[in-house]
Formats: sequence, C-alpha cells, structure tokens
Amino acid sequence: MNTNAALYGDLERILVSREEIAEAVKKLGKQLTEDYADRAPVMVGILKGAVVFFADLIREIDLPLDIDFMSISSYGSSTKSSGVVRILKDLDRDITGRHVIVVEDIVDSGLTLSYLKGVLETRKAASVSIVTLLDKPARRKAPLEVQYSCFQIPDAFVVGYGLDYDEKYRNLPDIGVLHPRIYSENP
Repeated sequence: MNTNAALYGDLERILVSREEIAEAVKKLGKQLTEDYADRAPVMVGILKGAVVFFADLIREIDLPLDIDFMSISSYGSSTKSSGVVRILKDLDRDITGRHVIVVEDIVDSGLTLSYLKGVLETRKAASVSIVTLLDKPARRKAPLEVQYSCFQIPDAFVVGYGLDYDEKYRNLPDIGVLHPRIYSENP
C-alpha cells in the first residue's frame, strides 16, 4: 500500500514502518524458536487485532506448534478500555499441560490480558506467556508481565497492522498515530 493512500491522511505520523515491523517479527520468531525448542506450544491469537501479527509471527517460528484463537472484548468502539472483560470466542482445545503463548497486538492497561492469563492458568496450562507487538507501559493499570514485546510505544492511539479504530485501518501495513480529529468527531 502506498503511503499516499487515503487512509494515511487520517494519521498524524507513522510510528513504526512496515520494514521495522518485519524485522522485529523475524527476530521474535527466532527468539521463540530458541526458547521453546523442547516444547510444542499452543499459539493463541487474540482476535481481531492480533491476526496480522499472529500470521506473520507463526511463519517465523521453526517448531511444531498448534494454533487457536480467542476473542475478548473490553473496548467496544471506544478508544479506552471499559475494564469489563468478556470472552466472545473461547479456545477450541484443551490446554492442560501445554505451553501457551498468547499473541496480542497491543498491551496498554493490562486489564484484559491479566484477566485472560488468570483464566488460562486455571485451565492447568504448563505455562502462559504473553507476546505483544506493541507495549504501552505508561497506561498499565494491572500487574502483568509481558515476556515478549516487539516495540515499546508512547501513550498514543495507534492503528494499522491489525490495530483498528471502529474496525477501520487494520489493513495499513505500517503502524501510525491516529489523528485526534478522527476519534473526536465520532460521538
């Protein structure tokens, strides 16, 4: 996609380029391959935001692995988490005794993933690790250890590479800061 495309007009700036993303995902895939060399993990992609990152990441991991998906909601169409976490789609498999790697697009407050990690641990997973493309520690409200992160970012509302605002911008190959006029206009 050309950076002159219409969707780029809604961005203040590009925060992380597609080239930087590709390099970071490749590096993370190599790290996970090394760290899980003696295990066959279950990779759990969090829908919908992490789907692009998830697809690219699993192709960089040179291990036998299983994949599954969950859909959880705490945002609706808002730019801030409501703090109420709902599981909309649960796992299709039993994770008892399995090493689970949760793949998320962004961690900010940590409320959603802290809740989800607790749920998965009660299902007797051997381990539960959090992998995120973007980590926004300035917004953390819940104690959450993020084992793997590609980028630490400032407190800005970002879209692209799977991240959205009101279901738009997921198809941008770069990650950009959404101009406030876009989400200020929407009641």
